[in-house]
Amino acid sequence: MQLDEIIGYLNPNQIIGKTNIEINGLCTNSQKVRHGDLFFCYAGGKHDSHENITEAIANGAVAVICEKKLNCSVTQIVVDDGRSQMARVARVFYKFPEKSLKIVGITGTNGKTTTSYMLSSIFKANGNGVGVIGTLGISYGDKFISPELTTPDPIYLYSVLADMAANGVEYVFMEVSAHALYYDKIKGLEFEVGIFTNCTQDHLDFFSDMQEYAESKKLMFRNGRCKRAVINSDDELGVELLSTVKGATSYGLKNPADVFAVDVRERIDGTTFVLNLADELYEINLALAATHNVYNAMAAASCAKLLGVKMSVIAQGLSELKTVPGRLERVARYNGADIFVDFAHTPDGLEKSLKSLKKLCKGKLYCLFGCGGNRDRTKRPIMGKVAATNSDFCIITSDNPRYEDPYDIIREIEEGIKPTGKKYVAVTEREIATEYAVRLLEKDDILLVAGKGGERYQEIMGIKHSYDDNTVIKSVIGN
Repeated sequence: MQLDEIIGYLNPNQIIGKTNIEINGLCTNSQKVRHGDLFFCYAGGKHDSHENITEAIANGAVAVICEKKLNCSVTQIVVDDGRSQMARVARVFYKFPEKSLKIVGITGTNGKTTTSYMLSSIFKANGNGVGVIGTLGISYGDKFISPELTTPDPIYLYSVLADMAANGVEYVFMEVSAHALYYDKIKGLEFEVGIFTNCTQDHLDFFSDMQEYAESKKLMFRNGRCKRAVINSDDELGVELLSTVKGATSYGLKNPADVFAVDVRERIDGTTFVLNLADELYEINLALAATHNVYNAMAAASCAKLLGVKMSVIAQGLSELKTVPGRLERVARYNGADIFVDFAHTPDGLEKSLKSLKKLCKGKLYCLFGCGGNRDRTKRPIMGKVAATNSDFCIITSDNPRYEDPYDIIREIEEGIKPTGKKYVAVTEREIATEYAVRLLEKDDILLVAGKGGERYQEIMGIKHSYDDNTVIKSVIGN
């Protein structure tokens, strides 16, 4: 594509150099630049990529979008905000792939992944080609791409959307993180439906407080970004959104809502309930345990109904989803006890999972968890208190300590456990902690291994070491 064509969609402050240049690709990493690339420079929170222009040019960059005039030999397009222009340029370069797709965006602290998988199952049952973008990776057709970010950066995102469109995808179900909204990574996308699941404490290492975090979530439903909205009426921020987002569909179990469930029956191997979807009743059988999955199912069903899917197909799609990797996933039985793996890494997520399992537990409920390093420290004692209060025994361990000392993280978790007077043990090595926890189990007990879910690594000092809770558990029990 010619640089001239790209510039036609921008409003640059200054253009320095010739513009009749062929652009072969887009890049933000100077080390990965290839010959003919357009390189993006912008000042980030920790790094200013203007400093990498020499390396980018040496590796083949033929033009640069930057925020200030640079002393370099290639064409410069000077703009106010290099990051914000990235999505706009990517959209042009990949020939507006979103116009060929119906995209659903899902935002919220918890539930995004499961809701996207539920929607994928529903629309597969409806005979549609589907794609999923989120924490567990990107999948469509027979393709699977391992995860890096919940919401990919714009260049990669638009390249994926282009490939989806070329491979018969009709509907895309996409997790939209608070960071993606804050940085406007999804600029240019118009969602057929925007779903809001909930807003509870997370990411306060990045956002200054819960108010700023909540404000980022609200961005999903502003400036006509979503044609229609589906919003949780039992969430505090959801109630606020419902008062401002016109025509939104509400769902919930406690407050009045357009979509709700009755006769909820929870089991260790799933959940059954009667769904009232705009006054149409249908019994739903989920192979997923816990009340919070009823919420996820209501969100997915509400969205599917808005997009024209019949109730019988919605019920079929929900029943055909047997598991979501690492989302309160029942992974094994040992000594007559059940073992679950869950991504729960926030106080609210951990509390919901433990409370759901406590209702189903006839023996003792054990909780193994840790907190990530170089992330929100304020939630560590809160999660300690939640775990101790809602289980019979806690095992504290490591969960992506990154550049922090695992012992320091554990000590901060202990601050929330000790006042409860509950018994616990701290075992720094997660694999050893898991074996210890499994060996404690007796008939009718339940063990929740929380925090990592479907992650396949343990991040220590900048290195991602291969690690999978599910694999470790099966190794311990001899499967």
